Amino acid sequence: MVLLEKSHYDKVIVPLQSVCINNLFARSVVEHKVSGKIYVDNINNPKVFYVVHPYGMSLLFGDYSNSDFNNHFKEYGLNLNKIRTNYEWVQVFPDEWNDTLINLFGNNLVKSAYNTIEAGIIELNTRVNFKFSHEKYLNREIKNIQNIKIVKTDKNIFENMHGSVIPKYFWDNVNDFLENGIGFSLLFNKQLAATAFSSYIHDDKYELGVETVAEFRKKGFAEIISSVLIDYCIESNYEPVWSCRFENTGSYMLAQKIGFMPIMKKPYYRLSK
Repeated sequence: MVLLEKSHYDKVIVPLQSVCINNLFARSVVEHKVSGKIYVDNINNPKVFYVVHPYGMSLLFGDYSNSDFNNHFKEYGLNLNKIRTNYEWVQVFPDEWNDTLINLFGNNLVKSAYNTIEAGIIELNTRVNFKFSHEKYLNREIKNIQNIKIVKTDKNIFENMHGSVIPKYFWDNVNDFLENGIGFSLLFNKQLAATAFSSYIHDDKYELGVETVAEFRKKGFAEIISSVLIDYCIESNYEPVWSCRFENTGSYMLAQKIGFMPIMKKPYYRLSK
């Protein structure tokens, strides 16, 4: 399991094209749109790839039968050498990787517990990919809330928005976001309440990120600001993309309110610190 130099990321482009699950976050790393890390089995002729986005999402793909790489990945996943300081959320392709990881982690693999897990434990969740339905979106119930204002996400909002899904976790810096991304924010009584933004943009695909400030949750603000961003996608000929954990009930339900339909569920592994 060797860290690949950024100058060799081109070796990952073609193998990544064979991955048939939402992998826009991995493309962002491979195509140098955001800083990240890529580990491989062999620098000269890699067959196994582990792409880590700075937000913590990661993709393990390629040859699942390389025992040497797999043993190193077990050490990495259980953080035996204390290399990692943050959680990582692992998706795999192809599906045979799931059997490999089950055998590798054994009793260290537990089902989602919704709470802080101890070191050396791999938590099994579910990742859901959605497909956008323009018809469903047009037939949605439209909320009408007073005292709100929609603004374009600017430098001030980028730097001061708090939460777990916010622009600064998906872009290297504010200038990069303002030049290559876009977002809209909702103000309620002149206070920043919610933000919807581009987490990844590739070709005609536009993946949404949405966050509501804690004190303003459960008021429908995420639905409103997400719709503003979807309108922008439609007008600009982008296909809106949404993925989330099945266990994240709020995100899962919100997606379906704004025109998305779940089409694929896959195992999703959280590596402990």
